[in-house]
Amino acid sequence: MADGRVAVFEIKNYMVIWRQLEEREFDGVNARIRGLVRCSGVGMDDQESYRLDVYFLSLDSAVPAPQVEIDKRQGAIFMSIGEIHAFVDILRNEKPIFGHLRGDYPQWTSVTTTNEPVGTGDEDHQIGD
Repeated sequence: MADGRVAVFEIKNYMVIWRQLEEREFDGVNARIRGLVRCSGVGMDDQESYRLDVYFLSLDSAVPAPQVEIDKRQGAIFMSIGEIHAFVDILRNEKPIFGHLRGDYPQWTSVTTTNEPVGTGDEDHQIGD
């Protein structure tokens, strides 16, 4: 879906970046960045390249509002550094997974899986017959 306000892309790659500390301003808010997970992929409607940067902030950091630039096919959201392991775990273990850039409601910018039946797990960890 790419109507100028919303874009959905399938995340095909991600990169984890750890930082000692980076301070960067986003719309007048000074964020204290400890980690970054860059998610990239291909648009569901247009096959263009998209990117969503998920910044993981130190506990004492102010939290900027989500950043969405549909025309540039990119966005950024901000989370606490304590959430980085759970976030990377989802990227490693779920498929397919999607990025949603929401220009209409930037606070709804997200990463999602598809609907799965209850009890579905990693086949590598299931006990055979």
